[in-house]
Amino acid sequence: MRRRIVAAVAALAMTVTGTTLAGTPAQAAPTPGSPGIGDSYYPDYGNGGYDVEHYDIRLRYQPGTDRLTGTTTILARATQDLSRFNLDFVLDVSSVRVNGWSATHSRSDAHELVVTPARTIRSGQLLTVVVQYAGVPSQVLVDGYTGWRRTADGAMAVNEPESAWWWYPSNDHPLDKATFDVSVSVPDGVEVISNGVQPRPPIGELLGWTRWIWRTTKPTATYLSFLTIGQYDIVTDTAPNGQPVVNAYHVGLGDLAGAARASIERTAEVVDWASGLFGPYPFEAQGGVAGPLDGIGFALETQTRPVYGPSFWRRGANTYVVTHEIAHQWFGDSVSVADWRNIWLNEGFASYAEWLWSEAQGEGTAQELFDFTYAYYPADDPFWQVLPGDPGPNRIFHSAVYDRGALAVHQIRLAVGDDAFFRILRAWTAQRQYGNGTNEQFQALAEQISGRDLSAVFTTWLFTAGRPELAGDATAQARVATPPQPKSWARIQEAHRFLPR
Repeated sequence: MRRRIVAAVAALAMTVTGTTLAGTPAQAAPTPGSPGIGDSYYPDYGNGGYDVEHYDIRLRYQPGTDRLTGTTTILARATQDLSRFNLDFVLDVSSVRVNGWSATHSRSDAHELVVTPARTIRSGQLLTVVVQYAGVPSQVLVDGYTGWRRTADGAMAVNEPESAWWWYPSNDHPLDKATFDVSVSVPDGVEVISNGVQPRPPIGELLGWTRWIWRTTKPTATYLSFLTIGQYDIVTDTAPNGQPVVNAYHVGLGDLAGAARASIERTAEVVDWASGLFGPYPFEAQGGVAGPLDGIGFALETQTRPVYGPSFWRRGANTYVVTHEIAHQWFGDSVSVADWRNIWLNEGFASYAEWLWSEAQGEGTAQELFDFTYAYYPADDPFWQVLPGDPGPNRIFHSAVYDRGALAVHQIRLAVGDDAFFRILRAWTAQRQYGNGTNEQFQALAEQISGRDLSAVFTTWLFTAGRPELAGDATAQARVATPPQPKSWARIQEAHRFLPR
């Protein structure tokens, strides 16, 4: 017995000094997951220490009071030994459980929910995190702002780069994509639209409530998930590729309803056209949502089903904004930014898709749109001082990211030729499908496929202040001297006029 005690004491001593009896290192103490995922523009967005695989969001919403109650179940895997971890969330939390055990929770900074599990979490371990919560999202402000828009008959959770905080806890950064089940109970007669498909029709519940269920089966960035609640006409159809099409139109659009339908009902056509340029459509459903008059003032590429504010329909139908948001399904949704400084990879290519659509519709070629856009902004315009490749956190939606971004895309096309250019686009969307990318990675791919050094093009058009010279090209100089306005120009400008906050 004495020998056993001595051996146990020796083993304990060796463990304390970092060595087990067998001579192997002791397991390091678990550490907290970082309160940010490492984004250069928004360092506190997202979280470290785990990777989410699926969100199951179950809500109850009362439009009359804007009160939201919910339970979100997060399925994740730890990427380190964790003593605690963070979620991005702002509503009042009543309880958190991790793998069935009650966990403690507290607040840190504006939108950090700090969760301390009852038991240590080991790297590679599966996590089931259940968060129960409630609140009035429109009244919860972060820096004077809420991502939840209350409307006369419901609400909209649609925004970029953040909106999830106000309706479900998450790892809120495009680097951590997941699949979604969204289930929302609302009073009878109220519609709920979200991403993906409906695995079953709305279900009547007791006491005048109906539950709507939506499912997203492809990896989705949190800012691309959405929720809109209110009075909607829902139109369903089948796309040329056999996928379900779900379009929704707020019943209060009045005189704008016709223009909204004439635009959004062409979604399947635009998807079919874009698939020929960018590769197979990457998601399981198609569609669009025309929001209410008192809703959002912009459009957003919410995955599978972009949402449009009413301003786009005031001058009639506008398929250019539809083309922009559909192009994002490849550039931004399937292949998302690895860091928000890479926003050009989203907006530059979605804007250039409008130029390609213009050419396909016979309303102005991409070259004509390049010439007119270049001439439209005088050399001394502050527009040219914004760098699309690194615009800064307060200018990710600056017009230069869109228009100068499109100019840069066209210059890349001219540098490599059409054959290589479209091979580059299809390779980018195929190789990084459901993942992320950076400016540097796109340049490397473009150089690999084209066999050309593109450093000068990328540096000049994306990272250098001032209007680039077209010196040495007399033909180009003549074109941009007094270029005619393409027929599509006004509609394209309207598509860019209303941007997220």
